[in-house]
Amino acid sequence: MAKQPMLKFVQVERDMPLKRTADERNKDFHEIYAEFADEKAKEQSGRCSQCGVPYCQSHCPLHNNIPDWLRLTASGRLKEAYEVSQATNTFPEICGRICPQDRLCEGNCVIEQSGHGTVTIGAVEKYITDTAWEEGWVEPPAPVQERRESVAIIGAGPGGLAAADVLRRAGVQVTIYDRYDRAGGLMTYGIPGFKLEKPIVMRRNEQLAQGGVRFVMDCDVGVTMSFDDIRDQHDAVVIATGVYKSRSLQGPGSGASGIVRALDYLTASNRASNFGDTVPEWESGELNAKDKRVVVIGGGDTAMDCVRTAIRQGATSVKCLYRRDRTNMPGSQREVKNAEEEGVQFEWLTAPKAFKGDPVEAVVVEKMRLGLPDATGRQSPEVIEGSDYEEPADLVIKALGFEPEELPTLWGVPELEVTRWGTVKAEFTSGRTALPGVYAVGDIVRGASLVVWAIRDGRDCAEHILQDFGAKAAIAAE
Repeated sequence: MAKQPMLKFVQVERDMPLKRTADERNKDFHEIYAEFADEKAKEQSGRCSQCGVPYCQSHCPLHNNIPDWLRLTASGRLKEAYEVSQATNTFPEICGRICPQDRLCEGNCVIEQSGHGTVTIGAVEKYITDTAWEEGWVEPPAPVQERRESVAIIGAGPGGLAAADVLRRAGVQVTIYDRYDRAGGLMTYGIPGFKLEKPIVMRRNEQLAQGGVRFVMDCDVGVTMSFDDIRDQHDAVVIATGVYKSRSLQGPGSGASGIVRALDYLTASNRASNFGDTVPEWESGELNAKDKRVVVIGGGDTAMDCVRTAIRQGATSVKCLYRRDRTNMPGSQREVKNAEEEGVQFEWLTAPKAFKGDPVEAVVVEKMRLGLPDATGRQSPEVIEGSDYEEPADLVIKALGFEPEELPTLWGVPELEVTRWGTVKAEFTSGRTALPGVYAVGDIVRGASLVVWAIRDGRDCAEHILQDFGAKAAIAAE
């Protein structure tokens, strides 16, 4: 009788892959977690309770069939595990690295709720697909038959790349237009290498190119090429630009030099540290934290990326100001713990009031307390009068979130409808906009969100585009 590989959560404790020590990892931009060994991946997968109602799956935006690929991994059927994993996820090795599993699949694991410690879903997901790449199981999209329809995708981030993958596998001719010199969007230039090493992203770009996806880089729509020109050349257009406009700081002195945008800072670091590009602003020190007292303002994942990057650049000190407490911060608690281990100091219930000096020399900070809940149900921060103090700073990084650019104006397309938040107005799931043949996916529809949601949107939209092409073909044949 075969030995039961599952339901081992009582005998086997939760275990993560080894994490490099803080003193070792805070000197480079390599990923901090090691890979699971084969036996350890089997062991941890075998802790899954194979729930009748898998909450891990239902709380995953992609509804990944997590219990099945855990069972296959525990049984040593790794190629089948990969096939199940990639059936619903275009980039499982990326999601395994950067998804906030503590808020999604792992945070809703049934054995976690019963006190046994969640299954290490993300680490196993990463292990499965990394092994698939090593074994040559990951293949470029190879359609059985080519189609005549052509789709333009504006934006080479996760939503656009996911849509391209689905469309290309169906034989559609796909061209991706992007303003940057490398595809990947925030996965390439926004997320630091210690969370997502750049060869991981680059090989996915190369895989799509090998499969027939055409990339037009350094293309700033509305400047180097008009939206109407792109639309005229293709049967459908997918807007997947993301949201790149940083929210601004208010208060006296907020325009001083030395106060920089998080995305500018992270892009410079990724270019210099991960790609070896020459970045004048990094070399001059404008976007480099070396030997500086750094203050990062914000409590989301971008703020965590900034503080941990500053540590690696050799900052004298790194402090993070957040107006709510630790429990109410939007960023991953796992990332906060990693940052604290690496030497970041968090100043909870604090907010900037003003800035002194130009270049900046200090942040005037006011202390906060949590008051009544706001419209979202979260307690609103209130200023404690007379609590001001000064925090010395040579570099202040604004990580307050992102807003959409004004695409109708920038692209000269006033008929492109947007919401009151400036996001493109599109149908739920299908991504259809009011413009015939124009779709929109990811953050430009949702607002700043997670990579996994962009992947979900891109895949869903691609399926609806194929349906719409089929419907048009049926009408034309009548």
